[in-house]
Amino acid sequence: MTHILSRMDLEEISRWSTCSIANAIELFDIRPRNEGFMLPEIKCIFPELGNMIGYAVTAVISAEFPGGRRIEPPVWWEEIMKIPEPRIAVIHDLDRPVIGSFWGEVNAGIHKALGCAGAVTDGSVRDLEEVRKAGFHFFSSCVSVSHAHVHLMEVGFPVKVGGLTVKSGDLIFGDQHGVISIPHEIAKDVSRAAQLVEDWERPVIDYCKSKPFSIEGLKERYLSPRPTWPPRNK
Repeated sequence: MTHILSRMDLEEISRWSTCSIANAIELFDIRPRNEGFMLPEIKCIFPELGNMIGYAVTAVISAEFPGGRRIEPPVWWEEIMKIPEPRIAVIHDLDRPVIGSFWGEVNAGIHKALGCAGAVTDGSVRDLEEVRKAGFHFFSSCVSVSHAHVHLMEVGFPVKVGGLTVKSGDLIFGDQHGVISIPHEIAKDVSRAAQLVEDWERPVIDYCKSKPFSIEGLKERYLSPRPTWPPRNK
């Protein structure tokens, strides 16, 4: 990986919401506006933990049958360590309907020790109280009771979770709204772009709370030039 951000850069992104980062990415015209984020089926289980940011490491699981292709956990752990910290495990569950959970207290503890900030899956999670106390993020499609026959089937290959194709090494950002992918080529500038959008939006929002309020005053602010990237010279 060549696009590694400093801890300070990651913290700068993390002070924004996924919504603000989505707005910022639009300024770069780098991808269609209906791409780059997971669908609402992937929900933040612990919104009280705040934002999650890190580099994806990917895998595929199944829990319905005991047989079939199987990757042993140590192989997966070695794959995780190939990706720089902070890491995020992004796992596609092949079972429909979802049968069993890969994610519980044990795997949360293992993955946190391996430098993962959290997990994102279109499968299920469990042991919610214990994992919440551990401060490990869960983003999932559902919650379930059992691990059933869950096992790893592939590691390190691109996966599609919540409508978003994720490759190992992708920069992933999640919060109470959901999960978004941040293109590496704009990652260092995306926080500054988010501030440009905020600087345009805030006068509109503040004016709507002000008295006196008028349509003419709203037009003046709402129809002001929208932010661009690179920024316009003042």
